[in-house]
This record gives sequence, C-alpha cells and structure tokens, in this order.
Amino acid sequence: MFKVKSPPPPLFQRGEKEKPLFTDKEHEKPPFEKGGLGGFEARRVLNICNVCGYCNGFCDVFDAAQRRPALTAADLAHLAHLCHGCRNCLYSCQYAPPHEFAINVPRTLTQMRQHSDAAHIWPPAFAGAFRHSAMTTLLLTSGATALLLGLIWLLEPNPNVRGFYRVLSLPLMVWLAVIPLSWSALALAIGWRRYWRFTRPNAALVTWRILWLALQDVVLMRNLRGGGHGCNDIDERFSHLRRRLHQGLLAGLGLSFAATLTAMFYHHALGWNAPYSIASIPVLLGTSGGIAIAFATTGLLALQWRGDLTPTTRSARTANSTVLLLLWAVATSGLALLIGRESAAMALLLALHLGVVIALFALLPYSKLVHAGYRIIALVIERIER
Repeated sequence: MFKVKSPPPPLFQRGEKEKPLFTDKEHEKPPFEKGGLGGFEARRVLNICNVCGYCNGFCDVFDAAQRRPALTAADLAHLAHLCHGCRNCLYSCQYAPPHEFAINVPRTLTQMRQHSDAAHIWPPAFAGAFRHSAMTTLLLTSGATALLLGLIWLLEPNPNVRGFYRVLSLPLMVWLAVIPLSWSALALAIGWRRYWRFTRPNAALVTWRILWLALQDVVLMRNLRGGGHGCNDIDERFSHLRRRLHQGLLAGLGLSFAATLTAMFYHHALGWNAPYSIASIPVLLGTSGGIAIAFATTGLLALQWRGDLTPTTRSARTANSTVLLLLWAVATSGLALLIGRESAAMALLLALHLGVVIALFALLPYSKLVHAGYRIIALVIERIER
C-alpha cells in the first residue's frame, strides 16, 4: 500500500525569492566539463533516496538512481529528464519538509532539469532566451504578428486567387515558416546530440525494439501513472488527469501534423488548392487537432495554477504556462481563422495565426518544448539499461 501524507508546507513564502539549488558553484562551469552539471543538493537528496528505497516503483527515476550510486553530472542530468514530475514521491516521503532532511525530489529534479536544458542550448548565447522564455515568447509573437500585418498592408491583394492567398502568397507564407523551422531543427539536433553524448551509457546499443518500447512509454506516459494509482496532480490526492491531458495534447499535435501533411498532398500531388471545404480531410483533421490542443492546454493550465507550488518552482511553472499559452493561442487562432476565413476579418485572423505559429517554430529550441527530445532520450537510455 502507498503511504500518503498531508502536503508539506511551502518551502518559501509569497514574495520570498527562491533559493538556488546549486550551492557548490558547479553550475558556473562549462556544461560538458566533468561535474559541470552537478549539485551538492541533488546528490544529497538522491543519496538519501537510494538508501531509503521507499519510492521504488513509483516511476523509473528511483530504480535508475540506484543503478547510479556515483551520481555523476551525467547521471543527474539523465535522472532529471527521466522525472515526469509525478510528485507521488514528495507526498509519500517521510523525510519531506518539515523533516530536517527536507527531501523534495520533484523540486530538486525540476531545478536540475532547467539547468540541464539551458546548458545544452545551441548556440549557447541563446540560453538567456530559454531562461526568460515568457518575455522571449511575448516579443517574438508580437514581432511576428506585426511583421505579417505590415506585409498584408503593404502588399496588394491578388484578386485572381481565393482564400488566404489573396492577401499573402503561398511562397511567402512557406518561407516565413520554413526559415525559423529550419533554424530550430538545426538547434534542436545539435542540442539533443550533445545531450545524448553526455548521458548515454558506455557501449549503448539502440535497437528497433528499444525504440519501440521507448515510443510506448512516450505515448502511454507510463511514468505518469505513479505506480498505478495515478499522480498527485494538485495535492496529495491521486489522479490520472494530468496524464490524460498530456495524451490529449499529444494527440492534438499529431492530428494537426497529419492535417498539414494531407493538405500538402492535396496541393502538390493532386493540384487541389486551399481553402478546402469543411468536410475535407485536412480541415477535419486540423479542426479535431485544434480542439484537442485547446482543451488539453486549458486543462493543464488549470492544474498548473491550482497545484501546490512546493514540488516545483515559480520559474518552472512560468515556463510551463508560457508554452501552454502559446500552444493554446496557436489552436484557438487556427479555429478562429477557420470560422472567419470568408469574413472581412480574414486578413487580421491570418496575421494572428501565422504570427503565433512562426513564434512557436522559432521557440522550439528555446522554450519548455525542448524537453521533449531530452525526455525521449532519457526513456531510450532507460530501456537500454532495463
């Protein structure tokens, strides 16, 4: 049976600044030096967990930590990304605050994860954009939307075409999306490659079976099951809501991607130009995906702000909320554009939607979204070792 305690008191009061996790100055070293991602507090907490062993079975983190008694910098980075923030360990821990050991694994690994993500940003000069993701998102979204509004105002409408292409040509829209997306793909590939080389086990062999099992872990979100009882999404009560909302978000993104691929096939292979009818496959897929994303992000935002702050940090919650709001804006602006595509407001709606989409593409390596690749790598490594 699982032992459940009352939620521990907050570690800091309103208005009080968060205390940094890393007290040994190791975070000031270059990220790939030996120990450059370490921290005395992270090692202290996980060493106690390795001795205790009570939370083994909640998720993969604790079994993986026991296989890593040295808790090197690479070990800590791996464990931080393997942690899904389930929070069961905090509410079940007999050494959680106000105990003098003050064990808070979710918060410790959250700070470790934030530090690791920033350390693997490429180029490193852009790490500040990640640390201040809310301001970066606001500036990029505003700038991209203003650029599109300016282009629509400057360019003459083309009366010979229908729909969106009347105000912005297809090649122009494609290039506006391809440029930031290409840069982001390069930055993500470099960052993820560095992380893989930093955390991979010696003689790691990745097979198709390993990839298939890791993909199942991603889709089923096994580490958000809390050992079967669910996670502590808001407080000490068990729930599967956050896992289901994440799965809904993943499904919505998949449907939206499928809609884009289908529209590309219609345009390039069949010669059918947009806009497509409401009953067409691209519109049905895109509408379903947009509704799923909007619903899931709304639910996750509600959980974010209703939940106890003790297992996380204000900076992490801000980063999470920022990317959820951006995804919500992409989904809702797309749905609004679908509804108003034949109205006089079409040009404005198009600028708003493309503006947030361009910002999303540009922010893929410099927002919370970057964690998706690191987490998949962590799950692959876990499958290799099991």
